[in-house]
Amino acid sequence: MNILRPNSPHLPIYKPQLTSTFSISHRISGAFLATIVLFFYLLCLKIGLICFTYENFYQFFFYSSKLILISAEITALALSYHLYNGVRHLLTGFLFRRKRLK
Repeated sequence: MNILRPNSPHLPIYKPQLTSTFSISHRISGAFLATIVLFFYLLCLKIGLICFTYENFYQFFFYSSKLILISAEITALALSYHLYNGVRHLLTGFLFRRKRLK
């Protein structure tokens, strides 16, 4: 008898929960921020740190197009979400641990 059933439960079986959604989005925002940091590190290696002292570099980088401004806003949003979600995770872990110890 060959029944085609999965050996373990998979994601479509469960309803999305708030905590799992926060966890997944926290990991996605962390990966996005790590990619941005790596990009700027490679940019600094390529052009050197001397370019950051020139005013023309800032004018080109921040005022050249709307796409750069939108990407900077998305990065700031990801950074703030990742920071606040990390603090929330630490606080809830601390509060639940104190509850279990009592």
